[in-house]
Amino acid sequence: MNINQTQPADPTRNVYLRICGHLAEETDIRSALGAVAGEIAELIPFTHADICLLENKHWTTSYEVGIKTRWSRRRTQIRYSPVRQILHKQTDAMLTTNAMEDLRYVFAGATCEPIFEHQLRSRVNVRMKAMGKLIGTFNLSHSEEGLYDADSIQIAYQLADVLAPYFNALHNADQMRQATYQGAEARAREEGLRQGALDLTQTLEQERQRIGMDLHDQTLADLTRILRDLSGDAPAPTIPMLTTRVSDCIDDLRRIIDMAVPTLLELFGFTHALRVHLERASNTDLIQTEVIDHTGGMPDRLNTMTRTALYRIAQEAINNAARHAEPSRISVVIEIDSNDHLLLKIRDNGCGFSSDRDNVPSGLAHMRTRARLIAAQFEIIEDAGTCVVVTLPLSANDTLTEPLEYQR
Repeated sequence: MNINQTQPADPTRNVYLRICGHLAEETDIRSALGAVAGEIAELIPFTHADICLLENKHWTTSYEVGIKTRWSRRRTQIRYSPVRQILHKQTDAMLTTNAMEDLRYVFAGATCEPIFEHQLRSRVNVRMKAMGKLIGTFNLSHSEEGLYDADSIQIAYQLADVLAPYFNALHNADQMRQATYQGAEARAREEGLRQGALDLTQTLEQERQRIGMDLHDQTLADLTRILRDLSGDAPAPTIPMLTTRVSDCIDDLRRIIDMAVPTLLELFGFTHALRVHLERASNTDLIQTEVIDHTGGMPDRLNTMTRTALYRIAQEAINNAARHAEPSRISVVIEIDSNDHLLLKIRDNGCGFSSDRDNVPSGLAHMRTRARLIAAQFEIIEDAGTCVVVTLPLSANDTLTEPLEYQR
């Protein structure tokens, strides 16, 4: 035999070389998997292929080609993953002729909906390791039953061994980018909270000054006039007249106290307290009012600081509408949107804000500050009136499992 005779090329080896070449050009996991999908299909056919990578000891993230499923749309808890046996290191590989009937894939709580939705019967799953450490699984599925066998497992192992170092490096780089972004975001959030705390301190000082002025200019002045009438040379007021004037002082004090300390909120709950405040702020039969809660009392399940901040924002928005907008209707609606956000909407059909910035109510800055301190979004929508909308992510706030019981 001529030792210089050229040996025929190994087509399988060429496939693996092409895979390595493609991966060397990619910088993110999804595009990398898509770039090698054709080569993977040359070695082993599939309807759906995905790589499931460990995020931590409890969660995984999947990246897929072939079919778009829920596996890559959200993270999965390992205990509910159809490949949990590999992720728990109970085995290195799984093979089934029909995953739709295999209890290793289909069990209580399993995230196995894609298996049924796309009829992924044949499945082969193998571990992926990098630097001797389990990093996830390489998974191939096909709608044809009984397509994979022991040879399929060996091919899947070889593919996993080639893919693992690349995907591990891309995954680590992605986590570092996320950590950097989250760190910058946390610093910005901390600075925002610091500035918000300063703004709120200033707001509280202004509130104290306002309360002092209300007591001095109104209640104290009224009591002084009563004392002067009782001790002066003029005829003393009659008992009915005196009773009326003292009752007015008591009402003024109650209003000031309610603004300073939301006792109604603690005694009767969020919705009732807002309804009472709305009726008092309107103080006329010419303004129709309503408070509608579609959440079953969700505001009362929030932590005290968050609930009070929402109440203060609603108070300020109601006051602005009643004093400045000249509305015939003010409504408060509480609901939860599809993104699990609590929405608080205070709407009036009044004249809205003037284009002159000097005419915008000063309480607007206070509302924005309070919203920022509870990580809520604050916006004003002007359309046939004004609608103040506060959007609070419930996932970022502690909530009670059951609503609190209040006096009725």
